[in-house]
Amino acid sequence: MSGEHASMRIIDGYARGDTGLAADEVWALEAHLETCAVCRDRLSAAVGTGAPAVAALVDTVWAGLEPRLATAVTMPRRRRWSSALSRLFRWTTPVMVPWLAMIVGVTLVALLLDLAGGRPGSGEVSPVLLLAPVLPVLGVAASWSRGLDPAYELTASVPRAGLYLVLRRTASVLAVVVPALLLCGWVTGVTAAQWLLPCLALTVTTLALGGLVGVTRAALALATLWVALVVAPSLADGQTSLALRTVALPAWALILALGTAVVIARRGAYAVLGAHR
Repeated sequence: MSGEHASMRIIDGYARGDTGLAADEVWALEAHLETCAVCRDRLSAAVGTGAPAVAALVDTVWAGLEPRLATAVTMPRRRRWSSALSRLFRWTTPVMVPWLAMIVGVTLVALLLDLAGGRPGSGEVSPVLLLAPVLPVLGVAASWSRGLDPAYELTASVPRAGLYLVLRRTASVLAVVVPALLLCGWVTGVTAAQWLLPCLALTVTTLALGGLVGVTRAALALATLWVALVVAPSLADGQTSLALRTVALPAWALILALGTAVVIARRGAYAVLGAHR
C-alpha cells in the first residue's frame, strides 16, 4: 500500500478472494478500510466488476434490510447503554474488571498502612510510594493475558489486534489506576513527581519486553524485580530507595525513551499470539 491509499492490485485481489495475497497485506488493507472512505468505494466498485456473485448477494441482503431500516424507531435507553458498553469494550475486556478492582484495592490497603504507620510528612517509608510505580504493570498484564482472556484467539485475529489494541488497553489501565494513586498520594503527602515517571517507565518497559517474551511474563518479571530490589530493601532499612528519589528521575526518563523506541520498532510483534503470554 502507498502512504495514503491501497493499491488496486491489493483491492482487486481482496475483492476476488485471491489466496495469493500475503497475510500482512490483507491485515493492512482491512485496518486501512476502517478509516478510508475512498478505498471502501474502490473496493465496492471492484466487487461489482470482479466478483458479481458477491455483489448480487450484497444486493439481496440489502433489499431485505432496507425496509426494516426505513421503519426503525429510536433506540431505547437500554440499548443505548448497551451501545455505550460496546464502545467501552473496544478499549477494555471484561476480564480486566476484577483485576483492576483488585489493584485499586491494593492501593487502598497501601493507603491504610501509610496512614496507620504515621501521619503525612513523618519521614517513614510510604507504602503508597513503594507500590505506585509497579501496580499499573499488573493491570497491563491482566489486560493482555492469553490465559485470562477466553477470547484471546479471536482478539488476536482481527486487524486491530496489534500495538493499537495493546496501547488502548494500557491506557484503560492507567486511566483507572493513576487517578487512584494520585488521590492516595495527595492524602499521604506523596507527590506524583516521585512515582509517576517510574510508573510510566515500568509500564512501557513491560510492553517492550512483552514483544519478546510475552506481556504477562514481562510484567511478572518486572514486578518481582521491583519487590526484590526496591520494596524489600526500603522496608528493611526504613529509607526510601534511591530509585524513588529525585536524583533517579533522569534515569527513569531514559528508560521511558528507550522502552518507547523498542515498542515502536517492534510494533509488529504484538499481532502474534506469543505477545499474549
